Amino acid sequence: MARQALMADQAALGVISNNVANQNTPGYTRQVVNWQSRDSVTIGAYTVGGGVDVGSQGVSQRDRILEQRVQQQTQTQAQSQALEDALTQIQNVFGLSSTSTSASTTALGSAIDSFFNSLSSLSANPSDMPTRQKVLAASQNLASAFNSAANQITQISTNLDKQVAGNVDQINTLTATIATLNQKISSASPNTDAGVLEDQRQQAIAQLSQYVGLNQITNEANGITLTTSNGAVLVSGGQSPALSTTLVGGVTHIIAGPTSQDVTSGLTGGSLGGILAARDQQIPVFQNALDNLAYSIGTQVNTVNAQGLDGYGNPGQAIFALPATVSNAAAQIQVIASDPQAIAAAAIGEGTTGNSNALALSHLATTAIASGQTASNFFSSFLAQIGSAAAGATADNTAQQAILSQLTSQRNALSGVSLDEEAANLTNYQRAYQAAAKVFSIADSVMTSAINLGVTTSVS
Repeated sequence: MARQALMADQAALGVISNNVANQNTPGYTRQVVNWQSRDSVTIGAYTVGGGVDVGSQGVSQRDRILEQRVQQQTQTQAQSQALEDALTQIQNVFGLSSTSTSASTTALGSAIDSFFNSLSSLSANPSDMPTRQKVLAASQNLASAFNSAANQITQISTNLDKQVAGNVDQINTLTATIATLNQKISSASPNTDAGVLEDQRQQAIAQLSQYVGLNQITNEANGITLTTSNGAVLVSGGQSPALSTTLVGGVTHIIAGPTSQDVTSGLTGGSLGGILAARDQQIPVFQNALDNLAYSIGTQVNTVNAQGLDGYGNPGQAIFALPATVSNAAAQIQVIASDPQAIAAAAIGEGTTGNSNALALSHLATTAIASGQTASNFFSSFLAQIGSAAAGATADNTAQQAILSQLTSQRNALSGVSLDEEAANLTNYQRAYQAAAKVFSIADSVMTSAINLGVTTSVS
């Protein structure tokens, strides 16, 4: 019994030492000794215990359900973080912040106001050449502001598109690692916890959860099958079918499985889910609204200008060049008038010094020309939409992060290494070892006395 106790306590000290050594190892799960009493032994009329046994290795303190909850929450939090990052970039395009959402303080809002103000000034002095020149300059500033905003949004979308391909590469690397660990675990520990190997697999799955939403199924032989949120297989036993990418209409799509299924639209969770939500759902809405505003202003100004006479007495021509449809209007709007006299300030029949058409142009500022709203009101609503989306994403990410922190704390309370707890256990096992050694010493002394019939002597 003393010998078994010495061996068990020594094993326990080894487990404690390993825990302490791995306190800062990512993904390490605390281990404990599996103490088991041996069968009792009957000697004559007396029955005594047979001592203690411990397993061949420490037992990992792992809650598989809690581990999966942490992984699922990691997927949700990573998606909300990626979406928040993208929407914050959209806010920055227009100079918005959590405390400033005024349209007039933005570059585009200021350009819209300046343009209509210049038309108002022209209506008061239609023959003044510097005033006409200011209208052209304001027109150019307006077109440039639309171009700049549209190009920046397009660049954000392009960067997100590049991130899709980068995330797919990371996913493929991690799924290959998980498949390899599946094979090792099934071979080494098909029916019980695999200790360090399982720690490594759980750590790889945790990292994978940061990139994509997962469904996890435990199979026979302690293996794991992983699929995307829309069912595409990522890992099955020792196999990890790689994802690939392809361009569809200039946009990166994700292909999975032997049938080359396009799974892009159904992917959720992880940073990839957030990136796709921003690229394919949020940004197109903002781009379309910006195009709508640019197209509406340009079209209405061109229409009204064509109804009057320019400074030479000729019918007014288009001020802005626009695409045939609303699509890409903000990026493509340009000022094609180069002569200040091209502004048709006079109405037909007034002569070149009239201002009726200039008044009509200036009245566009208060006319519902964009989806039933004035240009300024439409732009204010547009900014409010961006601000609301960004604020919602930030609030959601904060909430998801809090839930993840809570779940992580619960897991660490069970599976993490506490130096205080390990120090207490170390002292207990040290004393148990010393006690077992004392029992051994006493047993040796008793046996010596018995062999020498009570005569004190030195026996080696």
